[in-house]
Amino acid sequence: MSIRNTVLAFGAGIVVGYIAKQQMDKYQETTPEAVLERVKDTFRKSGPISGSWIYMKPEQIEKNSLTYTVYRGGITRNIDGENKQFEFYADVKTGMVIDAVQTNI
Repeated sequence: MSIRNTVLAFGAGIVVGYIAKQQMDKYQETTPEAVLERVKDTFRKSGPISGSWIYMKPEQIEKNSLTYTVYRGGITRNIDGENKQFEFYADVKTGMVIDAVQTNI
């Protein structure tokens, strides 16, 4: 094989690899673990966290007439010496919190 053909094949491989990576990133869902870490980082801005959990199986919820595929999870925080529980729903694709409410458990 000539050097020209080798360089062309190498360049084509890089281009195809780049395009494939872009497409995978576009359609790949965020892992539940990554979503939980993102939510915990958000909650930590308001104070320390004493516990957390997340369901690994995505669910469908409707909010404001829109349907979202979400992970459901929870955060426990110590506020004024008392443990407070929060339940959250985070988007599967972006990891952004769609809803978070304090529970009365």
